[in-house]
Amino acid sequence: MAGFKGRPPGSGSGEMSRRTQILRPAIQLTPHQATQARKLRRQGHAPERIAATLGLPLEEVEKALVQMRSPRPETTRGTLNVTLAAHRLIMAERNGTEPLWQTMDRLIDELLRLRADAAKRSETGTGRARKRQGAAPEQELLLPLEVPERSR
Repeated sequence: MAGFKGRPPGSGSGEMSRRTQILRPAIQLTPHQATQARKLRRQGHAPERIAATLGLPLEEVEKALVQMRSPRPETTRGTLNVTLAAHRLIMAERNGTEPLWQTMDRLIDELLRLRADAAKRSETGTGRARKRQGAAPEQELLLPLEVPERSR
């Protein structure tokens, strides 16, 4: 097994940068008090209750709580795990340098509108004739192996 390659992390790795510390407002709590306040917040206590429990000013407790890290309730992006054929299709449908998320949103929106239109047509009876001809709906949804070039 090879040893560590590159430069090892420094003694202060993982700590908050000095610049970030300078930009943050000063908190009139000791590090222990701030840790206690954050621990109570993670347990679901309101800032007012935390201040009353610890006997600290509400403004200082709120400053400590604003600086704590918390998980985001929703991610703004995700990884799309698709086949190469699906990737080629998405890239072919992309408008210029449009972000991929916009392309995906546009394609999904178009798909849902087309499905709604198809459902309306099948309710009126036009879809029955196609079913009688033997077209399998599953085969229509498969992506092509070769994506035709799109004219712009």
